Amino acid sequence: MSSPRPTARRRRKILPQINTLTIGAVFVALTAIGLVIATKQQESNVTRADELGGILNDKAGPFVNYLMVGSDTRETSDPNSPDYGGIGSTNEAGGRRSDTVMIMHVDNALGTASIMSVPRDLWIDIPGYGKDRLNSAYSYGADVLVNTIQGSLGIPLNHYIEVDFTSFKNIVNALGGVDICFEYPTRDINTGLNVPAPGCYTLDQYQSLAYARSRYYEVFRDEAWVIDGRADLGRIERQQIFLQAAISKAIGQTTANPMRTSDLINAAVNSLTVDPNLNLIDTADYLKPLASGGVQRYSLSVVPEMIDEKDVLVLGAAAGAVLAYFAGTTGPPPVG
Repeated sequence: MSSPRPTARRRRKILPQINTLTIGAVFVALTAIGLVIATKQQESNVTRADELGGILNDKAGPFVNYLMVGSDTRETSDPNSPDYGGIGSTNEAGGRRSDTVMIMHVDNALGTASIMSVPRDLWIDIPGYGKDRLNSAYSYGADVLVNTIQGSLGIPLNHYIEVDFTSFKNIVNALGGVDICFEYPTRDINTGLNVPAPGCYTLDQYQSLAYARSRYYEVFRDEAWVIDGRADLGRIERQQIFLQAAISKAIGQTTANPMRTSDLINAAVNSLTVDPNLNLIDTADYLKPLASGGVQRYSLSVVPEMIDEKDVLVLGAAAGAVLAYFAGTTGPPPVG
């Protein structure tokens, strides 16, 4: 993390929330910067989730939905990495869970793209396994997660894109870090986030991951450390800020120097797991016109509850309108 950069600008207002441990997925699928020049060899480096064959909706229609997943698997964690203590090994956190889940909805009729985050603590019916938090669905496999979203939330999915911790850091490293401003000294002793003073910083790959993963986020205010008690919902809000900054930097770099495109493409393409039928180059051509027009962000209405001695989130009364739009059965609801 570099030293703070002087700035006279006030901190930007927090926008509606979207998750982004999936920054790699969003970089490839949403901005589509330069991916049209990707070679067949680059695309061959992408891992395919073969278990999704026959599960995803492959019919063309008035909309296309992409399920984007950030995995917290420790299988690729490096014991020599400076942030290994904050991530851990498979012995400390075995298996894999979905650290982030979001859906990008491309409305072909309106020519728009929208993103909705699905909190990992959402209490939901997992087909074949009963009710549990959403992040548990992924531990049974990408196919179970897809079936859960499609069956329990009623949203048909056409494509799947996944990125993990190591992949996330590779992409941030390729960007040269991501610029984030802090109003107060900030920390998360669980992930290793440490911002000693207010200011704008270029977060390196390690501090970027610590910031994006933070669920026990604290700021030093009024002579005391104050924790953000919103947990997953607070993290979703902060991850949105990170996503905006990362995409802005990617656009700036590739616009100023097209030669940077190849480096960013390699970092992103080599980081992905996608469904068997996703053609990255065709997808980039399809999404590129949407990248410059911005993306509408929707929040899924949720309410905290205690179920089976677990702190979970359940769908709120206003969730139906957003779910219906992402399912393609109604038009876009008001943002709020």
